[in-house]
Amino acid sequence: MTINAKKYLASLCSGLLLVASGTPGALAADAQELLEPCTACHGENGASTEKDMPIIGGMSAPYLTDAMLAYKEKDWPCHEVEFPAGPDKGKKTDMCTIADDLSEKDIEKISEYLAAQPFVRASQEFDADLAAKGEQVHDASCKKCHDEGGSLPDDDSGILAGQWMPYIRQSFEDFGSGDRPMTKKMKPKFNKLEEADKEALVHYYGSFK
Repeated sequence: MTINAKKYLASLCSGLLLVASGTPGALAADAQELLEPCTACHGENGASTEKDMPIIGGMSAPYLTDAMLAYKEKDWPCHEVEFPAGPDKGKKTDMCTIADDLSEKDIEKISEYLAAQPFVRASQEFDADLAAKGEQVHDASCKKCHDEGGSLPDDDSGILAGQWMPYIRQSFEDFGSGDRPMTKKMKPKFNKLEEADKEALVHYYGSFK
């Protein structure tokens, strides 16, 4: 991920947090430190350009907050990755380590900022035939909680439409292995899917531009 505009992002975040809290000194000093790990891996404003890193800008604040708290509690799998950019480039980390360093208030601030950003869909290749099949699978099994192709942040279920395909595949693997918990509504439907159905869904979500 490129972070050429890191200082710009930190400035934007600082302004937002200052307005919200009315405590300019501490938040102005903390903003860049809080958001730097997010930017280094997920790109400016959460618009990831790395295929293995999800696009998080534009997702709902409740979803982002719940996700980071799940990492903080180690309820979600913590895959080790390397910082692709920034001062820690090449160093290894994982989301549980990142989240563990954040207070719940910090997490809420980051979530609110990212939720206010646009969701920038990934530009990626996909198989049109598989995408067409995936649309049918989605409408039959996923639409109730992921309306309009999984494109609505208000569903509070993450955004799937235009998400990086390798990240969706990894998420499916984590769900299938039981490493990442599912809701009661999702589990029976997901467990009925064949591997071919899952791959078709990956291409369907990847087809959104």
